Amino acid sequence: MTKAVGRVPQRQNARSNRARILATAREKLGADPDITLEELARASGVVRRTLFGHFPGRAALLEALADEASEALLAALPDGARSEESAERALAHFVFAIWPLGDRYRMLLARGRRELSAERVAAILGPARSEVAGILERGQREGVFPGHLPPAVLGFGLEAMHFALLEEIHAGAMENDEARVAVATLIAAGVPEERARAVVDDIGRSPAEGPAVERNRAEG
Repeated sequence: MTKAVGRVPQRQNARSNRARILATAREKLGADPDITLEELARASGVVRRTLFGHFPGRAALLEALADEASEALLAALPDGARSEESAERALAHFVFAIWPLGDRYRMLLARGRRELSAERVAAILGPARSEVAGILERGQREGVFPGHLPPAVLGFGLEAMHFALLEEIHAGAMENDEARVAVATLIAAGVPEERARAVVDDIGRSPAEGPAVERNRAEG
């Protein structure tokens, strides 16, 4: 019985170490994609053996980050409660919901083209891609978005724009402004600029929705 009780702090310590390693990896790999696992261990405040005990290699660490990214993205996606609102508002809400996660996993998805399979990256982004395609398809039916491109193709274009913006923000070329990104997304989807700004401004002024946006900014 004493041994079982004694193992609890060890398990807690192991979970704490693992979480700290992952948090450090998200930060450091974003700044230096070629950082070694030994350097990551030092930055995490653990010895090399501890890091390799959790992640026996770089591939295992990236897989863990991929799992974490997938879970976070799923948790951030709308739960269907906004299916009755206009497609343009739904798309703006989508941007506010997922944008805070973007920079955390920008590195992972960028390096995924080299160190993760295309199928793995597609699996991470799949739910978000389906959500956007559904919003765009509905908006095209409503006449909110033009139908010059299939919804899935237009969605891929918006995704590429988002990653380009994240890279510019990371490089210091522009400020990280979710509202600005939401406006740009609506315009890229085919909404006139004046209308796009009005939609995003209205969402920001809503008492029920404004705090949620602020919470997302704080978490990002």
